Amino acid sequence: MQVTITGGAGFIGTNVAAEWAERGARVVVLDNLSRRGVEANLEWLTGRFGDRVRFIKADAADPEAANRSVQGSDVVYHFASQVAVTTSLVDPMLDFRSNAESALVMLEATRHHAPEAVFFYTSTNKVYGEMEDVELQEGATRYSAPDWPNGIDESRPLDFHSPYGCSKGAGDQYTHDYARIFGLRTVVFRMSCIYGVHQWGNEDQGWVMHFARSVCEGRPITVCGDGKQVRDVLFITDLVDAFFKAYEAIDLTAGEVFNIGGGPANSVSLVELLEMLEVETCRKAVVQESDWRAGDQRYYCSDTSKALELFGWKPTVSPEEGVRRILQWLKDRELKDV
Repeated sequence: MQVTITGGAGFIGTNVAAEWAERGARVVVLDNLSRRGVEANLEWLTGRFGDRVRFIKADAADPEAANRSVQGSDVVYHFASQVAVTTSLVDPMLDFRSNAESALVMLEATRHHAPEAVFFYTSTNKVYGEMEDVELQEGATRYSAPDWPNGIDESRPLDFHSPYGCSKGAGDQYTHDYARIFGLRTVVFRMSCIYGVHQWGNEDQGWVMHFARSVCEGRPITVCGDGKQVRDVLFITDLVDAFFKAYEAIDLTAGEVFNIGGGPANSVSLVELLEMLEVETCRKAVVQESDWRAGDQRYYCSDTSKALELFGWKPTVSPEEGVRRILQWLKDRELKDV
């Protein structure tokens, strides 16, 4: 087996690459190393798996590099992207190239040089927009959506909001359409909040890890809005499991789109996560308040029943267990660096 992973030194890419390498596959990592912390991930991958991991330093929007990376591959994961709504507002052209253009380049590379490969694209819940029509109830620590007890399913109309939503949504729809028009075996995951080891979260993206690191290090955390906004969180091992189960059931999953997240049972608000971290670390969070962000959803939880039905997947790691795992990983890294 050969697997190509764009953004393969990133958080999700590193975890997927490690699982494939553990199973004996050759892994091609295409990454421009533009995100903070990814050099450490790449060093960990190559140190652990040696020549089973081949690194190409390039941008996924570079056609020559894309073509070279997919040749001979059985599976292509397109993870490389610009990941923050805030960045997309500052530089929409960078956002477009990183997300929409790179997705099309990788699809074309796969179509011409690895047409039998399975192609995974990671989309986002942001393709559903602000969902202003979803009626919410405000509680003491969170918003809820009583009319959506199982979360948001894939029948929800698309409503691209913000340059980030537009660019990721374009890649989402190109990937979906390449299955219909060109017969590529593509799968789209519209993901909610993923967190876990090898993640270098910051204020703009990866908020669970960002909150955890900030509490551990005593750094202030900026909470936009009232902090009651809710997301379903999914630990990285559950996401990796979803990728493999969807691949193994490709006869059923090819050409499909799936909402992937922790679901309502694994949902937390910002203030609830802070409380959880304070209990686990015995440290008080330093919180600063700020205005609501443009396009921020008050509530989003994934309905993952389609994934359960078609490839037998459901989340297994609770937020409490996931938080304990990332805190232990952070502690281990701190001890290693001493």
